[in-house]
Amino acid sequence: MTEARLYARVTRRVIPLLFACYVAAYLDRVNVGFAKLQMLSDLRLSETVYGLGAGIFFIGYFLFEIPSNIILHRVGARLWIARVMLSWAVISAAMLFVTSATGFYILRFLLGVAEAGFFPGVILYLTYWYPSDRRAAIIALFMTGIPVAGVIGGPISGWILKAMAGVHGLAGWQWLFLLEALPSLVLGVAVLVYLDDGIARARWLAADQKEILAGRIAEDQQHASTHALWESFTKPQVWFLGVIYFCLIAGLYGAGFWLPTLIRRTGVESPLAIGMLTVLPNAVAAVAMVTLSRRSDRTRERRWHLVTPALVGAAGWLVTVRYGRDTAIALSGMSLAMAGVTTSLAQFWCLPTAILAGAAAATGIALINSIGNLAGFVGPWLIGWLVDRTGSTDFGVYALAGVMAIGSMLVLTIPARIVNR
Repeated sequence: MTEARLYARVTRRVIPLLFACYVAAYLDRVNVGFAKLQMLSDLRLSETVYGLGAGIFFIGYFLFEIPSNIILHRVGARLWIARVMLSWAVISAAMLFVTSATGFYILRFLLGVAEAGFFPGVILYLTYWYPSDRRAAIIALFMTGIPVAGVIGGPISGWILKAMAGVHGLAGWQWLFLLEALPSLVLGVAVLVYLDDGIARARWLAADQKEILAGRIAEDQQHASTHALWESFTKPQVWFLGVIYFCLIAGLYGAGFWLPTLIRRTGVESPLAIGMLTVLPNAVAAVAMVTLSRRSDRTRERRWHLVTPALVGAAGWLVTVRYGRDTAIALSGMSLAMAGVTTSLAQFWCLPTAILAGAAAATGIALINSIGNLAGFVGPWLIGWLVDRTGSTDFGVYALAGVMAIGSMLVLTIPARIVNR
């Protein structure tokens, strides 16, 4: 079997399950954006309360992400990813019991604690299987879970809000949290049964195939840092990458939590119609991620494949806000924004995985993701605060688009020779 066919086999075995898990994870993380369409009026919560609750998820995520990734590195991906998924499914479903701002804050925080480690854990897990010259396309395939969650989740969320309202005495937003937690429960069990911890434990590979794959990983890690577990905290490169990721994440979550609201602002009122319209920007994002990431692997160029989409994404959010009353133009802006933001995020993870390996990768990747995801707290809270004081999302989205542009420029300070491989 050729190396290309061998990696194609690995991809068919590993990626579909992880992709499905990420779709479920992202859906459980951001379906609060659809629940907001009904929940705020039902519970009499302000935009600031919503923004803080949406963002406080990332405080729990930040605090527990590094310990979670260290545990995964020590006990194996199968057990730990399954634990992560089962616990977040239960907490996500429990959101239906929210009756106050305090309950909203507590459950969103606990959801962040439960989910901490899933994304950086998977990124770390993929470094066990794929060398750096194959990672852009593979990470993009995995991360298309973000836009696909929007393609699938938008219409489903809109339908649940409309069709399930009042069934058995529960509001539509309560059914939303309950029903959309079920896939995570099922997939958590599937991970426990199906996922392998790494090449050495894969019973579906022959001994010579394991040797080829392990040899490629060993060769690749000669170029990366393999310091001790905690040394990533003292590496300036890791903190710098965390700052860049913070800037990029701001564009995803800061405005992304408001995507249904931005669509409703164009004049669309039906939750089902809003859900259907979210399909377009997410579908465009999925195609862009895979296409550009394959080109990045083929050319071995990383920086401009990140910078250009990030700038396009920032411009897309500006268009969305500037022409926010025109549904067609606003949707075009959202499509550019989602395509640019998600593609730049997929490309970003080629940078730290080219620099770090082994135990250093476990803490380094988690630290970078922790720093970056603090933007998921700052962005939603900032927009919610500005909406309550100005009556508009415009100023918040403008600020976050600017932060994205700054982050993309910082990428160009990283020498190409370090990451272009």
